[in-house]
Amino acid sequence: MNCCDLKCGLITGTVLGALIAVLGGILIPVGNTFIENTVHTETVLENGTLAFDTWTSVDTPMYRQFWLFDVQNPDDVLSQGAKPVLLQKGPYTYRTRFIPKTNITFNDNYTVSFVLPLGAIFEPSMSIGTEEDVFTSLNLAVAGVYSLLDHSLANLFIQSSGSTLFQNRTVKELLWGYKDPMLGSTLGVFYPYNDTIDGPYTVFTGKDDINKVATIERWAGEPSLSYWNDTYCNKINGTDGSSFHPFLNKKEPLYFFSSDICRSISAEYKGTVDLKGIDVYRYMLPPEALASPVENPDNQCYCTDPVLTRNCTTAGLLDLTACKGTPVLLSLPHFLYGSNDLHQGVIGLNPNFDEHSIVLDVEPITGFTLRFAKRLQVNMLYGPSDSIVILNKIKDYTVFPILWLNETAVLDDETADMFKKELISRMDLLEGFQIGLIVVGLVLFASCLIGLWCVQNRAIANFL
Repeated sequence: MNCCDLKCGLITGTVLGALIAVLGGILIPVGNTFIENTVHTETVLENGTLAFDTWTSVDTPMYRQFWLFDVQNPDDVLSQGAKPVLLQKGPYTYRTRFIPKTNITFNDNYTVSFVLPLGAIFEPSMSIGTEEDVFTSLNLAVAGVYSLLDHSLANLFIQSSGSTLFQNRTVKELLWGYKDPMLGSTLGVFYPYNDTIDGPYTVFTGKDDINKVATIERWAGEPSLSYWNDTYCNKINGTDGSSFHPFLNKKEPLYFFSSDICRSISAEYKGTVDLKGIDVYRYMLPPEALASPVENPDNQCYCTDPVLTRNCTTAGLLDLTACKGTPVLLSLPHFLYGSNDLHQGVIGLNPNFDEHSIVLDVEPITGFTLRFAKRLQVNMLYGPSDSIVILNKIKDYTVFPILWLNETAVLDDETADMFKKELISRMDLLEGFQIGLIVVGLVLFASCLIGLWCVQNRAIANFL
């Protein structure tokens, strides 16, 4: 090869390398646009999309684990007004959400309506004991009439039925219902549950605006709630928590509505974690969500009882009386983020951030929630009374923890593998191809440019 041929070849290689590198650079926005369009298509809630198949599937098992509190000193509480000493026992585990959504109906305004059937199946292999294990717990009927009735009338009901502040009940009775001797009706923390429904829900499909996908338009036929006598607190805001819009921004909180807590709430980004080889954003409930109105004025409309909340200064408690029809008080387990007066009312609670927080692990590209842990505690109130004889020795108001639950689900290995193959692997392949073109192009460009420089210098030297 003569000098002219070598020089021409190097010039060609330099130009070709530059073109390859430029092509690789051009493919980055093109590839990103392709990925974005694919994700948008697959996250719309319509027949045939990945989002719809996931949304309608019940293949991923969902569980509710219950820890119940057993009163160790019931006689001392009644006779001396002692603080209840509690012993936590659990978990007692049930599989839930095993029944698919029903009455799925697509509407003309880019929404879809559905009903969520409810049911629970006991899982002995995942439980510490049986449903027949007996607990000494707060008498739900006594706590109910204490909060809802005139105390003289409540005392008449209590004495005529021989009821007392505490009762012995099985796990099954406490959770799902028993015939109460005082009221003559069925009571249970979650009664009725089996063979009932949640909803109907109406959510946006995302077909017209992907940022609205899965956002709730209506629940139980209404666009807002009616429990809180305030427009802000009654707003139904966000999704049901099972999915969100794609391409999440870490700086933006995620909003979701839960019928269990009768309100919308937000979660904040706390970090990125690995879930079966998939990077997910971890979102957690911030302390401000259940803070007192003194600390978070947005919560003022959730303060409905100045006595219970000590003039709205108590943190960590949500009164669901208006929502549930019974005087139920909700908190995080072991009064996590709760005020000192809640912790001082009983003995035996040990709040733990890792065990008792609400957690959502969301894949940021698709917005799918791949793992979650919804942890809540159910409480009721009792306190001093001159008219109710069995409470004559009680010295102060006590928010009594009955149980706490952890509703959890995580994608299985097969779904994780499919997710990585269909989305992550393709994205990695495309990214690798783009980077490969840029690297090869730059190496070829630099090598040929250096070679051309050397040939040119040699030619000049020979000429001189």
